[in-house]
Amino acid sequence: MNSDEAKIRRAFTDKDWQEIKAQDTWQIFKIMAEFVEGFEKMSRIGPCVSIFGSARTEPGSTYYLLAEEIAFKLTAEGYGIITGGGPGIMEAANKGAQKASGKSVGLNIKLPFEQSPNPFIDPDKSITFDYFFVRKLMFIKYAQGFIVLPGGFGTMDELFESLTLIQTRKIGRFPIVLVGKSYWAGLMTWIKDVLVPEKYINPDDLKLFTIVDSAEEAVEVIDSFYSKYLLRPNF
Repeated sequence: MNSDEAKIRRAFTDKDWQEIKAQDTWQIFKIMAEFVEGFEKMSRIGPCVSIFGSARTEPGSTYYLLAEEIAFKLTAEGYGIITGGGPGIMEAANKGAQKASGKSVGLNIKLPFEQSPNPFIDPDKSITFDYFFVRKLMFIKYAQGFIVLPGGFGTMDELFESLTLIQTRKIGRFPIVLVGKSYWAGLMTWIKDVLVPEKYINPDDLKLFTIVDSAEEAVEVIDSFYSKYLLRPNF
């Protein structure tokens, strides 16, 4: 027991301290259970592409329809679709996959404002997580590509974690496609004008992703990557 833990320990009775320690231990088992359920379900699904974007995107809007089209076309190419299982872009992508009679996976997360799974997920491919880090692992481990549409902090988190893992060679490279050139323009300018000149990233790191505007371009990036590199999927 280190000095900081010893100080905290003195504030509790023996019984209360044991209960606190037991709660931490039990949490480990909860985390393990989420990993086991995720691995068991996802390992049977086959090649997939994860599609990310805002839960706030309205049905019928430009990016909603674009996400639906991308998912439909990817499914026609034989890929399953993985999303965060919620509304907005996630719903659109699951809808496109279902419309094409493809595999439609939803990795939902329990949130204080109760995000509910969208109705376009295959019933046997819906998983709900308590922990973001377990959920993000499933996105990355079982995807052969990422399609990233406009979104907020959650979308940025998923994008930059995948870029970091590829950059540091913790996982094999796979295609990352950003959809919506006007949306990503400001971020790209900052990366090129600040991060590269300050040497926080290498110029070659800009090759880790591709920016497109259309569904056809997005699908072409994924197909082209796997026609050039006979890479083993990340699982």
